[in-house]
Amino acid sequence: MSPFLPCWSCCCLLLFFSLGIQGIPQDPKAAPEQVHLSYPDEPGSMTVTWTTWVPTPSEVQFGLQLSGPLPLRAQGTASPFVDGGFLRRKLYIHRVTLRGLLPGVQYVYRCGSTQGWSRRFRFRALKKGPHWSPRLAVFGDLGADNPRALPRLRRDTQQGMYDAVLHVGDFAYNMDQDNARVGDEFMRLIEPVAASLPYMTCPGNHEERYNFSNYKARFSMPGNTEGLWYSWDVGPAHIISFSTEVYFYLHYGRHLVERQFHWLEKDLQKANKNRAARPWIITMGHRPMYCSNADLDDCTWHESKVRKGLFGKLFGLEDLFYKYGVDLQLWAHEHSYERLWPIYNYKVFNGSQETPYTNPRGPVHIITGSAGCEERLTRFTLFPRPWSAVRVKEYGYTRLHILNGTHVHIQQVSDDQDGKIVDDVWMVRPLLHRMMYL
Repeated sequence: MSPFLPCWSCCCLLLFFSLGIQGIPQDPKAAPEQVHLSYPDEPGSMTVTWTTWVPTPSEVQFGLQLSGPLPLRAQGTASPFVDGGFLRRKLYIHRVTLRGLLPGVQYVYRCGSTQGWSRRFRFRALKKGPHWSPRLAVFGDLGADNPRALPRLRRDTQQGMYDAVLHVGDFAYNMDQDNARVGDEFMRLIEPVAASLPYMTCPGNHEERYNFSNYKARFSMPGNTEGLWYSWDVGPAHIISFSTEVYFYLHYGRHLVERQFHWLEKDLQKANKNRAARPWIITMGHRPMYCSNADLDDCTWHESKVRKGLFGKLFGLEDLFYKYGVDLQLWAHEHSYERLWPIYNYKVFNGSQETPYTNPRGPVHIITGSAGCEERLTRFTLFPRPWSAVRVKEYGYTRLHILNGTHVHIQQVSDDQDGKIVDDVWMVRPLLHRMMYL
């Protein structure tokens, strides 16, 4: 027998174990990346979404301990996504929904398969029912280039400041660019936030390419419209996400405008019947109805499409939202921050001169599109409009604290001023004043 045989056997065993505990080589293309969460509007649930470059099983292992084994398992599905660019790059998008989560409890999880696992992440399951105070980070227009607000948002997330994120359209600039590599880069950038908080979205104009295919494939929102429009409940609020883009890209189908409008009306009717439990109705859509920016965007025109509808009369949203008493409307698109006085049809409907946001007689609009992207900030007109209360041309994002059924706190964080709060306002609506919508 050769004296080198025992040594050779040892080397083989070392190599065997170095390839993985189960003896399966870890393929870098099978390693999960771009991990992010969303809330499927099922109490006690959370959806985990991630990407691989080869088909693999879809599993999430989770538990309560930071270290040691993760005893709970959930399986899901993987769908191939082929980008519409020249290279026709193929990604595999994995979705697994965790159920039976304890409200308010922190979980540790990892996702993937025996071919490759992600690192461990943490999230806190959303609390159940209307009697708690959700804290949301709200912004739009965040790019892979110049994402100015992202480092501060990451720090806020690590400190446990939020329960969810609302990204009000326009991602990456653009997710389809460079054969969707920019989309990959962006999803990796937001992972430290989005893998720890439900990252709720709506489409913007920068997602339009190939019929919004990157947006539809990469995010997992509630409902069955691939994230174009949906709603969900959180604490004392009902939040409605919708697409302003159906009004502008009619070549994808005019029927989408009508379908969304009728869905919105039915959802608002249902939300109003539930006002006693969830008094606040909040909408999020990308392009605003109003703005005082110095450009030629839709919101600068008196008869804006989102406000008045197609041809100035078909499926306009201002009358619909006013009819059903929407309290707060969140927008982006303009790369700035603007808070409006309570407004309807260009008329200011303040609650009173001293307390304009207490019992306002019209909805409040917030435009928050200054998170940072390659297009930089948007200028305002020299003189503010009479319906414009506050204008901030600085990078930043919005904090929305839905304290209870009568009070909502809105703050604008300036990244230019090292996190200084540059706008701070309370909305107050006593429950008695909501009976008009029931």
